[in-house]
Amino acid sequence: MNFIVSQLSVISFWNNTAWEYAQAGAVFVGVIIVLYIFKSIIVARLRRMTERSKTDADDVLIGALQSIGWPFYLMVALWFAAKTVALAPAADKAIHVLFVIAVTYGMMRAVVHMVDYGMTRYINRNKEEGESDEHTRAVVRNARMVAKTVVWIVGLLLVLSNLNVDVSSLVASLGIGGIAVALALQNVLSDMFSSFFIYLDKPFKVGDFIVVGENSGTVQRIGLKTTRVKTLQGEELVISNKELTTERVQNFKKLERRRVLFSLGVEYGTSAAKLEKIPALIKEIIGAIEGIEFGRCHFSGYGDFSLNFETVFHVESSSYETYMDLKQQINLAIYRAFEKEKIAFAYPTQTVYVKK
Repeated sequence: MNFIVSQLSVISFWNNTAWEYAQAGAVFVGVIIVLYIFKSIIVARLRRMTERSKTDADDVLIGALQSIGWPFYLMVALWFAAKTVALAPAADKAIHVLFVIAVTYGMMRAVVHMVDYGMTRYINRNKEEGESDEHTRAVVRNARMVAKTVVWIVGLLLVLSNLNVDVSSLVASLGIGGIAVALALQNVLSDMFSSFFIYLDKPFKVGDFIVVGENSGTVQRIGLKTTRVKTLQGEELVISNKELTTERVQNFKKLERRRVLFSLGVEYGTSAAKLEKIPALIKEIIGAIEGIEFGRCHFSGYGDFSLNFETVFHVESSSYETYMDLKQQINLAIYRAFEKEKIAFAYPTQTVYVKK
C-alpha cells in the first residue's frame, strides 16, 4: 500500500499528484454513498413512519426531501471532492457556480413541492365538502402559478447574490417593469384580484340567485375576469368581478324564510263592524295555509281614498316560485272573503262639490 501511495505521489499533473486526485475521488464516492443511504434508506423509513401518523406536516417534509433529485447529490459530492485538491481558478469558479445552482435548485424544488402539496390538499378538501367547482380550480391553479413564479424568481436572485452579482439594480428594474405592467393591465388585474376576493369571502356561489343593482339571475360561472349570470328572461348577463365587489349584492340562495309585508285598502264608508272583522278574517285565511306563518294584521291608517290595512306574514321557503304561488292563494282567498262579506276594495276616486 505504501508503495502504491509513493508511486501515485510522484505522478503530478494540473498542480496535484495522482494520490491527491485519488483521495478526491474517494471523497466523491464516499459522499455519494452517504447521500444514497440517506435518500434510499433513512428517508424511505421516515416515509413509512409518517404514513402511520395523523398529521400531514411530516408528509410534506418527507415529500420535499424525496423531490430532490440525484443531480443535486452529485453536485454536492463534487463540491466536497473539489475542496481536497488545488484547482485552476476557472475550474474552481465553475464548480462553485454549479454547486450554488444545484443547491438553490434543490431548495426551490422542495418549496415548489410543498406549494403543490398544499394546493392539492386544499382542492381535495373542498371536494370532500362538496364545494369544488370551476371557480375553485381556476383560483387554485392561478394561485399555484403565481406562487411558483415567485419561488423561482427568489431562487434566481439567491443564485445571483451568491455569485457576487449586484441584484439591487435588477430588483429595481423588476419593480419598475412590474409597475408598468400593472398600469397597463390595471382593469384585468383588478378583476382577477376581485375573483380571489369572491372566492375567499364567498358572498355567492355557482347556482345562487343574486340581485346586483337592477339585474338579477342565477350564477352560472365565476371566472377570473367576469361572472356569468342567467337572468329570469333567459339571456346570459356578463358582469365584471370588480363590479361584484363594489356593488351591493343580494343573495337569495341563503334566504331561509321570506318576510312579506303587503297593504290593501277598502272604501271609505265601510262600516266599523266590517273594519273590525278584517284583521281576524285575514288572520284566518293566512293561518290556514301550510308553509306560512302569520305575523300581524292592523288597520294602519287613513289614505287619500282608502282605509288601509297592513299585513305581515312569513313564507317558510326560499323559493321565489313557492312564494308567488302562496301569495296568489292568499290574494284569491281574501278577494273571495271580501266578496262574501260585501267589503269593497278602494280605488282612486275624487268627489267634486259644486257650490251654487
